[in-house]
Amino acid sequence: MFFHRQELQHTVKPDAPDAVYARKLQEVLGGQYGEITIAMQYQFQAWNMHIPGKYRDLMFGIGAEEMGHVEMLAIMIAQLLEKSPLGITDEAVQADPVVAAVVGGTDVQHAIVAGAGARPVDSNGNPWQGSYITASGNLLADFTANANGEMQGRLQAARLYHMTDDSGVRDLLAFLIARDTMHQNQWLAAIEELKESGAETLPVPSNFPQSKEHGEVAYQYLNFSDGAAAAEGAWASGPTPDGKGEFTYHDGPTTSAPMPGPTHPDSRFYGTTELPNFVEKAAGAVQDKLHKE
Repeated sequence: MFFHRQELQHTVKPDAPDAVYARKLQEVLGGQYGEITIAMQYQFQAWNMHIPGKYRDLMFGIGAEEMGHVEMLAIMIAQLLEKSPLGITDEAVQADPVVAAVVGGTDVQHAIVAGAGARPVDSNGNPWQGSYITASGNLLADFTANANGEMQGRLQAARLYHMTDDSGVRDLLAFLIARDTMHQNQWLAAIEELKESGAETLPVPSNFPQSKEHGEVAYQYLNFSDGAAAAEGAWASGPTPDGKGEFTYHDGPTTSAPMPGPTHPDSRFYGTTELPNFVEKAAGAVQDKLHKE
């Protein structure tokens, strides 16, 4: 059940309208790592979770908070657009290059489509899409994706902080950045707790039998570059993070296999092959007569 309370988690009040910055702010609303993605990712992870208890409760709680972050950013964008002009004539643009530059930096669909409101898009106007969401059902995989999402989101919000001198916008971003700090640490703590409890361990999925892997290449760093410095990393020698092996370093592959010959799909796909055209045509005709799919 969802219940909306008409109040915000933090103050949302810009100093002045700024249609150009409103477009920039769309990235942390509807971009790949924006608040819509994070909110929906946490909700779907909660709905798809297979165990009751603290992790499920954590997910529902943070998912609800992130929906509030979506709301705050949408309201901020609407306020930044509140007094933006309806439009400008060609003559005025030609007469004032500064105005032309400003108009060129706005999202015209903020006006045409949304009537001076926020949209579920990124800063280039690309629609938000559900394919951004990671909700695999494996908690270690999902929590790791969540930590990355919070890191990417905090990175973008920090960059946006320096793209404005509006104290009201900066105040909201400072709050959201602080929550991203908490959420990064939260997911990293949850990852460690998962591993310590034995609920999930590396490598993901930990309950796939490693005896079924090609174990001889499971912990090899294969250097497919002419840069030799990779050999100096902790991934090239010493114990592996999962505690189940030792890293080794190799220049290039340690295995190889012959390249198979070209494929020959059904002749009715009409691909060009080394067979004569009349042979392909005849084969297709025979298959059609036999009703062969």
